[in-house]
This record gives sequence, C-alpha cells and structure tokens, in this order.
Amino acid sequence: MALGRIGKEVGEAISGVIKGAGDIVGTTVEVSTKTIVGALKGAKDVGAEVFGIATDAVAGAAGAATQLGTGVGRAVRGTVVGVIRAVGQVTTVTAGVLSDTVRAAIKGTSQVGGDVNRAVRGAAEGAITTTKEVGMTLEEGVKGVADGAVKGAQETGSDLAAIAKNTMEGAITGTKEIGDDVMITINLVSQAIVRGAGQLGADVPSVAKSTVEGAIEGAKEAGVVLEEAASTAATSAVEAAKEISSDTAETVTKAVTGTIAGIKVTLKKDK
Repeated sequence: MALGRIGKEVGEAISGVIKGAGDIVGTTVEVSTKTIVGALKGAKDVGAEVFGIATDAVAGAAGAATQLGTGVGRAVRGTVVGVIRAVGQVTTVTAGVLSDTVRAAIKGTSQVGGDVNRAVRGAAEGAITTTKEVGMTLEEGVKGVADGAVKGAQETGSDLAAIAKNTMEGAITGTKEIGDDVMITINLVSQAIVRGAGQLGADVPSVAKSTVEGAIEGAKEAGVVLEEAASTAATSAVEAAKEISSDTAETVTKAVTGTIAGIKVTLKKDK
C-alpha cells in the first residue's frame, strides 16, 4: 500500500531509531504526536479524521518495524500513544477515539503484512496507559479498546480469538503500568469481546477461552494472582454469553472452566 505523508514520516523515524538501536516507543510517541497534531489542527471534524490518520501512522510504523524484523508491538504502542496525545491537544479524547485508534492499529498493521496480534497487544497497552493523562476513566478506556479490537478483527478478517488474547494481555499490562485495578480491566475486556463475538457470529466459546488465556498470561507479567485473574475472565465471559443465549452460556462455561494454560479455572460464586 502507498503510505501518506504521516505514515512516511513515522516510518522513516522508526527505521532510523531501529537501525541506531534507540528507543522505539519514545521516538514513535514523539514523532506521531508532533506530526498528527499538525494534521488534526487543520481538520474540520477531528473525530472523523482520527481513523484515517491513525491507520496511516500505524502502517508506517508497523511497516518499518516489520521490514527491519523487530519491534512491531513497541512501534505500534508508541504510535497509538502519539495519536491519542495528539487528539488530546486538539479536542476531547473519548472512548470512541480509543476504539478508532486500536481499530486503526489492526488495519494499518494488516495492510503492510505485519503481525496484527503483536500490534493489538501494543495498541491496547499504549491506549490504556493514556487514560489518566487525557482525563478518561479506566472503564471508558477499556471499553473503547475492546470495541476497537473487535471491529479491527472484523474489518481485516483477523482471528478474533487471537486478537482477544492479545488485547487482554496488553490491556492488563497497561493497567498495571498506571497503577489501576487489573481485575476491572479483565472483567470489562472479557465481557466486551465475548459480546462482540456474539454479534459477529464468531466462535464464542473459542473467543471466551482466549480471553481467559490472555488473562493468565497478562497476570503473570503484572504479578497478580493467576487463579483470580482467570476466574474473573471466565466468570465475565459466561455473564456476557448469557446475554446471547442460554445455549451459548452453557458452551462457554465448558470452554472457560477446567485446566487452562496450567491453571485450574472455576467460576466465581454469586454473592
């Protein structure tokens, strides 16, 4: 695909820092923010421009990282943070902005043949770390990220189960980084992605199980109790599945309980 001006500038910056063994995340944040602020200040409708601009920026970053064989997740994380900070300098950042940015991260990476799973992990992580500085609640941010992940997977034909796992991992890491409640994130990501899977007619039990796997992996890095993280993800997945149908809830329950990734997973009892 042909990159636009923003994509080229971000891609060139990434190429330079990778070759020089520099700070990929820091450079992409700086370049993306500066470049995108300029583009958005001239836009009549900032909200309508975010998706296209973010897609181009991520395509440039992911393309450069992929070509040089390193750092796709870090490059995408930095670009996503840059996009969100740029929007925050021009207008109010909403859950919709986060959704569009994560969605753009998947699309932009897919367009250049990059690893969309690494990309969405980096995108989710980066987006969550910006929530406090742009005045959003964790709940708003997490819902936006999960919504964008589902939409991005749908638009690119990506494996929603793999996207779910990596979104969960990234969201947990981002939440831990800003010192917020990891269990809230696990609960909301699991519910939102399972609901999204139902709306898309995807394999809901497989997607639900992947959210539990992502919760376990994310919990390992965040230093939280693995069984608690897994149980929270599983219980939330089943609650969301009940909104789809009783049959779906039954199959999801079977999928998310038992031993998963070496952890015995049980559902939380109603209080």
